[in-house]
Amino acid sequence: MVEKQSIFGRIQQLTRANINAMLDRAEDPQKMLDQLVRDYTNNIAAAEQAIAQTIGNLRMAEADLANDRKVHAEWGGKAQAAVRAAEKYRLEGDIPNANKFDELARVALKKQIDVESQINAEAPLVEAQQKQVEQLKSGLVQMKDKLGDLRSRRDSLIARAKTAQAMAQVTQAASKINILDPSSELGRYEELVRRQEAMARGQIEVAQ
Repeated sequence: MVEKQSIFGRIQQLTRANINAMLDRAEDPQKMLDQLVRDYTNNIAAAEQAIAQTIGNLRMAEADLANDRKVHAEWGGKAQAAVRAAEKYRLEGDIPNANKFDELARVALKKQIDVESQINAEAPLVEAQQKQVEQLKSGLVQMKDKLGDLRSRRDSLIARAKTAQAMAQVTQAASKINILDPSSELGRYEELVRRQEAMARGQIEVAQ
């Protein structure tokens, strides 16, 4: 569990730092979001590598445990064979060989008990590692799901940003059109023409 937390904890801290840094210099939303996707993708790759190493360690531990169980069974088989041989020689009255195989049986049982102690110590650790690997795999799946969501939201946010930029450009263009509206100039020119017409009529009346 500690290793799982350290793996994803480092990734979360790195991702958070990258997001904060990009938000601080968020001049181009698309570039910021593209960089965020790249960083999170790299973080997932780093997580995959760390998880692969953890899985590799687990497989080695599982192999060692399986081998110890095999050795345990072999020593048990040797102990049983020695016991049977000792009984056979004892029935035949061959006490020296019976005692010899009794001793071999005791040695084999001692070896089996030693290996069993080792198995009892290893098995819980392997089981804990197996649970940890499953949790890490689940966490990696969640990260990949978040990456898919991030890419989807990236596309949506970029589309919204472009729409906002287009609206701003239209508004800016409209404001320029309003400022350069020739109707006001036309009104002043019309007033000038009316004054000239009035002056002409006045001159005609004076001439009469």
